Amino acid sequence: MMAAAESLSWSDLPPELLGLVLKHLPSLADRVRLRAVCQPWRSNARLQSLPPPLPWLTLPDGTFLSIPDGEIIQMAVADGACCCGSIDNWLFLMQNDGGCSLTNPFSKATLDLPKLATVWRRDWLNANEGFNPLFYKLVVPSPLDSSPESLVAVLILDSANSSTVCICQPPVATDISRGRHMEPSRCLFDVAFFNGKLYGVAFGDKLVIFEIGYDLGCKPKISATECIINSRDDDLWDLPQSLSNEKAYMWREYLVECCGGLLKADLSTNPGHWRRVNKLGGQALFVGRHCSKSFAAKEYNGIQEDCIYFMCDYPWPDSAADPLRDSGVYNLRNGTITPLLSQTATVPQHHGGHWRPTWFFPADSI
Repeated sequence: MMAAAESLSWSDLPPELLGLVLKHLPSLADRVRLRAVCQPWRSNARLQSLPPPLPWLTLPDGTFLSIPDGEIIQMAVADGACCCGSIDNWLFLMQNDGGCSLTNPFSKATLDLPKLATVWRRDWLNANEGFNPLFYKLVVPSPLDSSPESLVAVLILDSANSSTVCICQPPVATDISRGRHMEPSRCLFDVAFFNGKLYGVAFGDKLVIFEIGYDLGCKPKISATECIINSRDDDLWDLPQSLSNEKAYMWREYLVECCGGLLKADLSTNPGHWRRVNKLGGQALFVGRHCSKSFAAKEYNGIQEDCIYFMCDYPWPDSAADPLRDSGVYNLRNGTITPLLSQTATVPQHHGGHWRPTWFFPADSI
């Protein structure tokens, strides 16, 4: 019996014990290291039902930061490509020549997009010469992993604070909606799909809805827009208790689907109105200008429920060398703000680069 015991190796670890170990590894990088130990562990790990791995945050230097454990992950992308946003576990990459694509860095699947800067210039017919696209937000009505032929809507905001919405049937831009022709959406801050319809939040807390139809050639077109919320209550701008009224703050407006609705647009009346909330029904909310997402916090190890995870999503060249400045976790229940990383994690230093900060949600399918 002793001889038999001595002949056992770590590769003989029973699958049920391996599963227990994996469930205590919320970081995707740690799970990959475990699977790399030996072929039996890799094969058995594929059979385990695991919670999703921790979300990542892209950093300007092209690396990824695991939240909240603070591990730095490096992944190869196409040479010369810059990350300008994301959709779930797909990166929105832009090449030096303006070429655009959505890429899943794990499966290596790629979805070509039109050259969006060229689309924007054609949209404005060079009337805004001297201004340039400043920011892109891409949204889809259904997950790209299950619907790779899904429509892609792109919000392009330029340095003149004018917005353009482009509808793509990749790799072709099929229709364009200009803010100058629709006063409610002259300056859109964010867009999101909800129940198959495209919504946008505009200056003055207006909520607009875009009707997407199809022409005779079955190409999608933005056929109309309607303002369904046109005002806000002043108390919605009240500061959290943890912030001082004596300081100046920058406001950001995000549009996110959460708990079966747009947070938090009450559309039960006509016109609708915005409603303050103090809980998210156990959800966690990750917000950013280039990607926002909500999910059940209990599905993730280390993610707090009824909390909003936010980042610094604006350039500030004179700031300290800290890519996590003005980022944190806001607890809706008690109004407190805590650091984005756990207490044991080391804050990464900024070493330059031109990637845009965006949330990235890796799928554990390796």
